[in-house]
Amino acid sequence: MRPSSWADRLLALLVRFVGLVILLATLIAASASFFYNQAEEADQASRVAAQFNMRLHDHVAILEGVRALYQSDATASGSGIRAYLNALQPQIHSPGMEGIGVAAAMRAGTPAAIEARLRENYGKDIKVWPATDQPVGFPIVLIEPNTPRRHAALGFDMFSEPVRREAMRRAWQTGRPAASGIVRLAQEKMAKVEQKGFLIYLPVYARSPEGTTATAPGTRPIEAFVYAPFRVGDMVRASLGPQLDTVNGLEIRAGAGPSAPVVFRQGEMGWDTQEQTLQIADRQWTMRISYGRFFERIGRPFAIFLFGLALAILATQLHQAQQRRVREARALADEKARHAEDRELMIGEMAHRMKNAFARIGALARITLRESASLDEFEAKFDGRMRALSDAKQMLVAGPVDRADLGQIVRRELELAGVPAEQLAAITGPDVRLGEEGAQALSLAIHELVTNSIKYGALAGKGRLAVGWHRDGSEVELDWTESELPETPHVESESFGTGFIYMLVERQLKGSWRRTAIDNVLTIRIRWPDNGTPD
Repeated sequence: MRPSSWADRLLALLVRFVGLVILLATLIAASASFFYNQAEEADQASRVAAQFNMRLHDHVAILEGVRALYQSDATASGSGIRAYLNALQPQIHSPGMEGIGVAAAMRAGTPAAIEARLRENYGKDIKVWPATDQPVGFPIVLIEPNTPRRHAALGFDMFSEPVRREAMRRAWQTGRPAASGIVRLAQEKMAKVEQKGFLIYLPVYARSPEGTTATAPGTRPIEAFVYAPFRVGDMVRASLGPQLDTVNGLEIRAGAGPSAPVVFRQGEMGWDTQEQTLQIADRQWTMRISYGRFFERIGRPFAIFLFGLALAILATQLHQAQQRRVREARALADEKARHAEDRELMIGEMAHRMKNAFARIGALARITLRESASLDEFEAKFDGRMRALSDAKQMLVAGPVDRADLGQIVRRELELAGVPAEQLAAITGPDVRLGEEGAQALSLAIHELVTNSIKYGALAGKGRLAVGWHRDGSEVELDWTESELPETPHVESESFGTGFIYMLVERQLKGSWRRTAIDNVLTIRIRWPDNGTPD
């Protein structure tokens, strides 16, 4: 290991550690920003709900004041309540209620006393409505401030309707304010745009047995209800005012859970919904608020995370760039050393190939002499083969300029070795195209195999030669088999030529080769990546 390797590794670990610290700090900062924004929105939603609840509390307080006034002087209830409300002006100082009214007790079938009170309060003949099968009723005898729309509710027996009756019974039993479910207010029939409504009731228990009262088992006698009707939309707008402009969406449900009916909705509800509880007298409603602050909730933490991630990546990239420069310098030094080794090997190869060339010429002469019947025939054949050998040597020195065919390289070398044409025609294999490096390496390697075979093997007339190649997945495999040899070759030792073939296959072809010799048969298999392009 080089002396600087430990320092490089330590620096790499340090850079990774710093990048990890930056990334963790970024995640913490982004999470803190996200939860801070979430808590801030929850706090704002809580303040909005508190504002709504406070307004409802103020309305109930006004109702309790009217009840106290009614109980103090029932005979002057109409004029007294009207004067009290004119002085208090709740529609200005605490808007949201659809007036304040009184529903007086009435025994079934005896509306005369109620209609007399209506005539006294409003100077008109107003009938009690509708007909009901209940043993008692509570028609509206007063609602203030009086308007034409509210005037339409006078005489309405609220105990005749089940939703109102259920709330009135709760107030009667507990003595505390009770809220009804969602109803259609009686005065809505005169409204241009109808809204969903509800009512809050306060019981007025009987002060003496002389007056008209209603009784029920287990409860105190009652003579009236003081109540306030509410239009939900008007109530929300009056209670929240400018707060409505700060939210992206608002939804109110008359109850808890997703099954509760929606009584008010404005805007669009997003994924950032905050849920709050509204106290409507003795009922609980649910308010859901969406602020739609995508950038504050997600964008800002995400931007913080991206900034920290960019810093961590920048630190890592700077270190990697430095490491690449160091590796390139080392690779250049290694490449120079490798080139020096290759030069020494090639010098040795040149001397070796000169010896091989003489041996090959001699072998060609002997083969040609055996085939020739006369000196003239020998001269013609030998001269042609020498010219072919010269051409092959020139190709190996110059190297192929584009891509060479593996079959041509193999057949040319075997042809120069004197292999007959019919035997060359039997050599088959798929089209394999070789680049400059691959063609040069295989030409030299096959030349070595041919030379060795001419000297010691099948091409020396001492056996049979079979050559073929095929594709195996993403690789090409060339098989060279010499059989029926006089003796089994010794492949344990490695000659100079063997080392040269190893260098060509391993370094230039990026492949592998294997020699085996058994039972007078020599088998050589060369494999390399198939980087060529077939026709």
